[in-house]
Amino acid sequence: MNTENCSSSIRFRLSISAEEYLSYYQGSAQVVVARSEDNRTIRFPASAIRKFVTRDGIFGDFEIFFDENNKLIEIRSIA
Repeated sequence: MNTENCSSSIRFRLSISAEEYLSYYQGSAQVVVARSEDNRTIRFPASAIRKFVTRDGIFGDFEIFFDENNKLIEIRSIA
């Protein structure tokens, strides 16, 4: 995805076990709620982090990019 048109971004950390992610995968949970580095609460579709799932779950630091209308553009893993 292209982040040229992004208005802003927020960094956050995820720690979701494989068992916990199963509820997202099965559709019983559709939104991920996380706390940003600057202590804001952010919400985004669970499908946006599907590419980061490992057999252990999803763990690490991420950055979410969104446009001026707060529409999700992309989520990237921060190495």
